[in-house]
Amino acid sequence: MTDSSSGSGLGSILVINGGSSTLKFALFRIGAVPVRQLSGSLDRIGTPNSAITWVRGDTGAAERRTITASDYVACLEPLLACIKDHLAQTPLAAIGHRVVHGGPQYRDPQRVTPAVMEQLERLSPYDPEHLPAEIDLIKGFAQRYPHLPQVACFDTAFHADMPRVARLLPIPRRYEQLGLRRYGFHGLSYAFLMRELERVGTPREVKGRIVLVHLGNGASMAAVKDGNAVDTTMSFTPTSGLPMSRRSGDLDPGLVAYLARTEGMGVDEFHKMVNRESGLLGVSEMSSDMRDLLTYEQHDSRAAEAVALFCYQAKKWIGALTAALGGLDTLVFTAGIGEHSPVIRARICDGLEYLGVALDHARNEAGDPVISKDHGRVIVRVMHTDEESEIARSVSERLSEPTR
Repeated sequence: MTDSSSGSGLGSILVINGGSSTLKFALFRIGAVPVRQLSGSLDRIGTPNSAITWVRGDTGAAERRTITASDYVACLEPLLACIKDHLAQTPLAAIGHRVVHGGPQYRDPQRVTPAVMEQLERLSPYDPEHLPAEIDLIKGFAQRYPHLPQVACFDTAFHADMPRVARLLPIPRRYEQLGLRRYGFHGLSYAFLMRELERVGTPREVKGRIVLVHLGNGASMAAVKDGNAVDTTMSFTPTSGLPMSRRSGDLDPGLVAYLARTEGMGVDEFHKMVNRESGLLGVSEMSSDMRDLLTYEQHDSRAAEAVALFCYQAKKWIGALTAALGGLDTLVFTAGIGEHSPVIRARICDGLEYLGVALDHARNEAGDPVISKDHGRVIVRVMHTDEESEIARSVSERLSEPTR
């Protein structure tokens, strides 16, 4: 396998999008607009049931096989074997990585250099759930393709220019010098959505007051006005904000001391609880998957309460972000739950009529691109997000820049 695109046109961009136990990937052919050739994911990493699934972009044919993958780096070989045939025709020109936390330094995609890697290592304590594994992946690809450009694309960058009042944490000021502030995440998703909104919406809509609602395994919202980030639900880490599949979202900080005194809970145990054992899973005690909970809710009060809490907190946050915006013109639902669960969309919007939200229930059930009534004051949209396409576009732009 080669690491050069010479002699084969412009080559391909491999996009790597790592989560806590899932790694998504996509291969794009470079062009004026990068064209997806293949998409895939590696699931249940670190368990005996690890598997790789991929879908060919040209035929839509899907394949799946069980693999052995103890960690992210162990995923490289099965991943590269999956894309081997494509690379024979359009060899790799670059690799783009979703990097969850960019800290205060990084507002734009960065070509990976020794200096960037050193900074990412320093940032690891900011997000121990994601950054160490993402760094290992970059190192693994660097060993495999030492001369291939790699580009880090940061989830925090979209929110970097939020007003200062939205970035401040109400803790002693000295900690701000250490980089402790509200960062926000899911920025690659939000950047893609804003680009899509420019394509499908009106100029007035794009420049208006928008709340973007990303509801998946991770869940957050972002407030955007005149195309600029105003506020967001996640804060210093992706654990904060809305309740999620397994993450708690916002909690009373007094719980840390209380559980330490009463149960002897240490830092690592608390971190594990709020990141892997809470949210929908913690409240329901049965599943972190919203589809399961909607099935069980008629017969199990725990499932019903988990769903109700999720929708209630989402409704509250839409109200809060609308206040920060001074009103609401467009509401956008996206990601796994946001795109595919009309019942959750309806429950979240129920009671928001005072903001001008009026769902057309037939459109909502059908999952139409616009699910609000024609004469409603707020346009409510369902939009597919595509972080991998956003990363590929960013990498393509970086490749076209002169090397500094």
